[in-house]
Amino acid sequence: MGKRQIEAGTCELCLREDIDITVHHLTPKEMGGTFLPTAKLCIPCHKQIHALYTNAELAVRLNSIELLQQDDKIRKYLKWIRKQPSTKLTKAKKSNDRKSKGR
Repeated sequence: MGKRQIEAGTCELCLREDIDITVHHLTPKEMGGTFLPTAKLCIPCHKQIHALYTNAELAVRLNSIELLQQDDKIRKYLKWIRKQPSTKLTKAKKSNDRKSKGR
């Protein structure tokens, strides 16, 4: 597994600017997404996506920024995070769905 690269830029999900971003595989690597499109996400958004959704959900129904932005589970989070300063690192909270699955 390669090192996670962090650089400053704009998060494609929450659209906050001048923030540390990482590369998110829109189709998880374990689901065949190694060479498929990626998105540049801030660390809080990246963590929140993986706290809310399984890799199977991401691969099948949430494999684009537009689909993620339209999903009800993350819409409330996006409304909140957009108001936060780019210097703030937040703690990701697992959805009740993910908690009950023990993941």
